[in-house]
Amino acid sequence: MAVNAGPSGKAPAGRPAGRWVPWLVIGLWVALALVMVPLSGKLSSVTTDSAADTLPASAESTKVAVLEDSLPGGDDNTFVFVYHRAGGLTDADRATVERHYDTLAERYPPKAAAAGGKEDGPPTRLSTDGKAMMFTLEVNTTYGAPETLVGPLRDAARDRPAGLELDVTGPAAIDGDLDAVFDGIDLQVFLTTVVVVTLLLILTYRSPVLWIIPLLAVGAAALTAMATVYLLVKGFGIVVNDQNSALLTILVFGVGTDYALLLIARYREALHHHENVRIAMVHALRGAAPAIVASAATVVAGLLCLLVADLNSTSGLGPIGAAGILCALVAMLTLFPAVLVVLGRRIFWPAIPRFSTAVAEKPGLWGRLGAVLSRRRWVATLGSLGILGVLAIGLAGNTGALREQDQFLSAPESVAGFTVLRQHFPELGGQPMTIFTRPAYQERVLDVVKGTRGVAMTIPGRTSAGWADISVFPTDAPDTAAEYDTIKRVRTAVHAVSGAEAIVGGPSAENLDTEVTTSRDEKLVIPLVLAVVLIVLGLLLRAIVAPLVLMATVIVSFAAAFGGSVFVFDTILGFKGVDYSVPLLAFLFLVALGVDYNIFLASRAREEAGRLGTREGMLKALSATGGVITSAGLVLAATFAVLATLPLVMLIEVGFLVAFGVLLDALLVRSVLVPALTLLIGRRIWWPSRLSGPAAKLPDGPLSNADDEEPALQR
Repeated sequence: MAVNAGPSGKAPAGRPAGRWVPWLVIGLWVALALVMVPLSGKLSSVTTDSAADTLPASAESTKVAVLEDSLPGGDDNTFVFVYHRAGGLTDADRATVERHYDTLAERYPPKAAAAGGKEDGPPTRLSTDGKAMMFTLEVNTTYGAPETLVGPLRDAARDRPAGLELDVTGPAAIDGDLDAVFDGIDLQVFLTTVVVVTLLLILTYRSPVLWIIPLLAVGAAALTAMATVYLLVKGFGIVVNDQNSALLTILVFGVGTDYALLLIARYREALHHHENVRIAMVHALRGAAPAIVASAATVVAGLLCLLVADLNSTSGLGPIGAAGILCALVAMLTLFPAVLVVLGRRIFWPAIPRFSTAVAEKPGLWGRLGAVLSRRRWVATLGSLGILGVLAIGLAGNTGALREQDQFLSAPESVAGFTVLRQHFPELGGQPMTIFTRPAYQERVLDVVKGTRGVAMTIPGRTSAGWADISVFPTDAPDTAAEYDTIKRVRTAVHAVSGAEAIVGGPSAENLDTEVTTSRDEKLVIPLVLAVVLIVLGLLLRAIVAPLVLMATVIVSFAAAFGGSVFVFDTILGFKGVDYSVPLLAFLFLVALGVDYNIFLASRAREEAGRLGTREGMLKALSATGGVITSAGLVLAATFAVLATLPLVMLIEVGFLVAFGVLLDALLVRSVLVPALTLLIGRRIWWPSRLSGPAAKLPDGPLSNADDEEPALQR
């Protein structure tokens, strides 16, 4: 679309105006949509949340899960039926429990009976207080997935005496209830995000038409990103779970809308100086594209750092998120400007920007804020750091790992059933472990496990294809430190049986391995993200001091956002911990996305500093970008806040923490702290660059008194 133009903004006579270029771009996107839109709908068909796909292949629980799938008969789903009556069970109640077990065991033969195994004790179990009975039902996966089984199983046990309560729980029931939460989540997140972004764009532009254009462009980017991720999964085996699929939509809409806001602000500014809309768009792209590309490069680089993670769901988010960011970048720098050019100035109605050779500079909120910061640099700096420091105190709150049973905002039957199980069968408080060993060593391993502290019950299972399995019930509550200690003791004990080749897995073992892997990933990914983002900032700003200052502010902002969020989670919302995946995800998004606003501000400040000097350049940049960056921050925070509308604690925590952190970055760090620090440091902020603006050279001595003068330019 680039053309040469004179001062008036009109193309010189006899030179092509490039009117066909926007139409060509739009045509190419229409052709792309015909291919990609059908593929985007297939993304949900390749998502997976199984432990075998999520955990690294080296994890012991992964080996158990893979072995279960490979053996004849496949993996079994474990359901636990807990019957209880407050006044004590009657004879009719006990007969009903026995009848239900016989009926269900005949319909779904347990693996011990099907494979010739034996059970340690009767199938049904009566509590010592006489108020509850329970039995465990192993249902082969050939009968269906947990989400399709849990409903019929609950219906099959509805025929019981009045007053006899039943909770169907166990690992498979929890998985089924969890899958029900995620059922249709992609569509829900997509539609909710569209509504939120639409409302914010309407409020931002107060135009009945303009909001449609960025929304259509971002929507095209989102559908293209979904199709691209689907192709990546099919071609490279990348792991996509429901959580990452939802985050993909949020990322594309959030950053895509941010890019649109920044470009529109530059375009509107250019329309005042250029009569030809194509020439105005060229100037807008020249001004905005470097910052947008640098922003996208920072986020993509940060996301790709996840490739070094061992947890497959974490490493998979790297290319998934990077694909989404790149699709948003391409769409907002090609399709979006092309549509704006085709529609012309009238798209801004009723506030249509008019071409004028003399555009008056008007004082505004951000210009007045710059004047205050110029006079009160130390107050602004120390005050901002004080607020962030107070928020960071919240890190002293409950940052313990969130148990799987505490993931639900409203506890389903499977979670309530675990509570009942703990009340009446305190010796069976944990989720069952699965041990695989060589058949010749099954009895020996069984004896070793029975003698391990924290084990309540063992059930020897089938022998097949050179392996024998054992189900082990711990005494402690699921996903607690005590249960994890029992798992570690069991692993140590069975590993000591020479020749048994015993391995220990199961739901809680998977959660333990996930927590250990995530902790290891954090120590590797976080320093790598910091280093990569710092390098990108250095290349963009061609400086050393400025990137270090910006990174320091982002890190402090993250600590404050995390601390403030923990306080809200613990004190206000009553959550029982922080999900193991939240710190790493929040750090990645807040560092990569939070630094975006500093990039938008710092790149404009460096551009203006070349003409006006560092102080005037920063004040001009703050005045010019304050409104658009604040709007972008509100939009991005609102898109992540969409996650807080879902009934899963982990997604609520991610959504709230990132939204809160983005608001801190946009409203406090970028608006106050970074400008104040820049004014304090002065021209040295750009070292070792030498800018060509007034007083751009580094002084030999202290800064002159001119640095303390009032800004001459306030917009």
